Amino acid sequence: MEWLGSLNPVLQALLACLFTWFVTALGAFPVLFTRTFNQKLLDGLLGMAAGVMIAASFWSLLAPAIEMSEEMSVPGYLPAAIGFLSGGAFLWLADKILPHLHPGFAMSEAEGIKTSWQRSTLLVLAITLHNIPEGLAVGVAFGAAASGIPGASLAAAVALAVGIGIQNFPEGTAVAMPLRREGVSPFKSFWYGQLSGMVEPVAGVVGAAAVLMMRPLLPYALSFAAGAMIFVVAEELIPEAQRKGDTDIPTVGVMVGFTIMMVLDVALG
Repeated sequence: MEWLGSLNPVLQALLACLFTWFVTALGAFPVLFTRTFNQKLLDGLLGMAAGVMIAASFWSLLAPAIEMSEEMSVPGYLPAAIGFLSGGAFLWLADKILPHLHPGFAMSEAEGIKTSWQRSTLLVLAITLHNIPEGLAVGVAFGAAASGIPGASLAAAVALAVGIGIQNFPEGTAVAMPLRREGVSPFKSFWYGQLSGMVEPVAGVVGAAAVLMMRPLLPYALSFAAGAMIFVVAEELIPEAQRKGDTDIPTVGVMVGFTIMMVLDVALG
């Protein structure tokens, strides 16, 4: 941890998001050897990813934002509320505009502006769109730690990166496996699966740099990332985990994921 603390915060965020990208690729890796993946296990993992993101949104993002806001000359809840709703609104608007297709859906169910793009491209865009707030959250967390903000620490930022990494594993699988089942080659399926995580290092660097340059916006930035992540959970992860009709396994996954992220944040942060 000491060597990490000696680095520039933007570099810290880049390294952390490279790790989360690596875990996305790890999730896509099994597609090189098989075209099937136990559906109940995948549903449980998607539920766990949702639980991690819910916990991270509060423990790593909203709680520090509220604590910082209380030191400003505005009601403590106001920046958090504005940022949270803005993050959700941004993802909602992007969802309506950017062409994409959620894993497991037919081409007729593609969302956003109508296009002739291939199914594989639309699948990658769906996960890529929802990985932006994850990378942003990690970057903002490292920027907050470097700014000496109360409630923010390097250990908490690392815990957030680990949690995001854990929940990225099933996302890589969820993109790669449907493509492999449809006859796409193993390598191309793996490539598309890991490609969805490539946006996180970019978003992480942008988040960290923005916070360092505009410290007064930090509570809003933290809350924005939280709102965007909760939007992803409610709009995609939980519905996708329950799409096959089994609600018990995804629900257990949510509980386990929330607990893992809570323990990571409290123990390290």
